[in-house]
Amino acid sequence: MSAARAEAERRGWKVSIAVVDEGGYLLHLERLDGAGLQSPEVATMKARTAALSKLPTKRLEEIAKERNGMLRFPDRLPIQGGLPIMHEGECVGGVGVSGVQSHEDEEIAAVGLAALA
Repeated sequence: MSAARAEAERRGWKVSIAVVDEGGYLLHLERLDGAGLQSPEVATMKARTAALSKLPTKRLEEIAKERNGMLRFPDRLPIQGGLPIMHEGECVGGVGVSGVQSHEDEEIAAVGLAALA
């Protein structure tokens, strides 16, 4: 969380960052000063989607473009900005970011994941 937050602050991006466990349950959430009011919920949904699917949400967004039925899955948000947290081949959670462009959200999430390695 601290690495992702530091990256967002370095870039001047007002975002929310969420970390969930493997079941998609919220473990930690931070809403930086000035982040949009909906960004905590969106960040949490991106993290949950990544954890439950064990895939980056960007991949699910790509699938949904071809298979619109993916958009109807309950409690899932197939929009770039969520990454699964993998450890020894198992998904142990997810991180999601919301507040800037989706590809920038994912950049912040990736910095947070890299700090775990």
